[in-house]
Amino acid sequence: MLVAQLLSMSMMVADTVIAGRYGTADLAAVAIGSGLYISVVMLMAGLLQAVAPTVAHHVGAGRHDQLAPSLQQGLWLAAMLTVPGCLLLTHPGFLLELAGVPPELFERVEGYLAATAAGLPAVLLYRTFYAFNNAVGRPRALMVISLIATSTHVPLAWALVNGTLGLAPMGGMGCGVSTAVVSWLGLSCGLIYLLRNPAYQRYRLLSNWRRPDPKALAGLLRLGIPMGLSTFIEITSFTLIALFVARLGAEAVAGHRVVANLAALIYMLPLAMSIACMVLVGQAAGARDWARARATVRVGMLLTGGAASVIGLILWLLREPVIGLSTADAGVHTVALGLIVYICLYQLFDSVQTVASHALRGYKVTLLPMLLHTLCFWGIGLGLGYWLSFHAPWRVASPTVAGFWEAGVLATILASVLFGMLLRRVMRTQGDGFVR
Repeated sequence: MLVAQLLSMSMMVADTVIAGRYGTADLAAVAIGSGLYISVVMLMAGLLQAVAPTVAHHVGAGRHDQLAPSLQQGLWLAAMLTVPGCLLLTHPGFLLELAGVPPELFERVEGYLAATAAGLPAVLLYRTFYAFNNAVGRPRALMVISLIATSTHVPLAWALVNGTLGLAPMGGMGCGVSTAVVSWLGLSCGLIYLLRNPAYQRYRLLSNWRRPDPKALAGLLRLGIPMGLSTFIEITSFTLIALFVARLGAEAVAGHRVVANLAALIYMLPLAMSIACMVLVGQAAGARDWARARATVRVGMLLTGGAASVIGLILWLLREPVIGLSTADAGVHTVALGLIVYICLYQLFDSVQTVASHALRGYKVTLLPMLLHTLCFWGIGLGLGYWLSFHAPWRVASPTVAGFWEAGVLATILASVLFGMLLRRVMRTQGDGFVR
């Protein structure tokens, strides 16, 4: 799972490097555009995460006859979600105006988003397959597919952005076109795997296709809406910063993007461990093996917290050369170097809250975590961050993106405490009869 996540994340890092080498304006456009794109994808894909605990509970309880219906209803839900998702990506004007994006970046951002919209249906269908495959304990295929997608995206994005191999230079829009292409490539690989893998033959996953089942879809949405909003809130607490600070200029946006990419890359470790924890807790809960569920949570917390702390320390020691790999612009380098300390500070707390929130999903506890995410990451991360960046008395004359990162650290600390307390309560009640 970790390798698959890192490979997927490396495509975003590659976009930053490729666009940054092409030009600061294109890097800023990709930063703003990808922030919106990721926000839309995470909201829609977050709804589809409901497939994972649903299937994990079926696996734990031995209800293998329910695997095909759950996957198929998840695919129906993914198809339905493509409509609003594509509309948001192809009509972003009101969001860009609301955020005060400089007019000179408008065309570049809209071009990037329009390109990524072409791949959104494939992304959402693949995320359903992704959630299902994790839930049944077969993540290696995801690693291989991510490797195929990444090895295709990097040279293709470079060629499209710079106009090599006889192609006209597309600038930052080339990253969006390449993202759409590899999205369909990944979906094709996933479908081939489902159809050809002998281990799945007995489940007849894509045979006897069922129509959309309102009851099954409602069940997925009851779990998925809080999960999707939680993911959306957490992700947008960082991605939307690029929109809010667009008024500070291309250098501030680009510097934020460089550091945000590093944060997202490091986040892949706790995220991968958290997905594994969610699946194993879900399987244990399906089998009503509460002792195994609690042991999974403890081990997940220890491993993830320790590893995240070590990574944060290494990043601080290597901050100069790491940032130098992402940009050759002196102004962007200065902004990024001033922000990187915040990543090193919140790694431990972020890993705790990530494992705790995903473990709660394994118990099918999703509503209260959504409310906590809203309080911490929008209320403190964005709300307080906006004040610290633009309206704090010591920054009115010289606003800076650093205020958002300071609030982000406070938000993760509070989230780790609140999610830890909620998870402890759920484990004490053994997941039975808890108010969701």
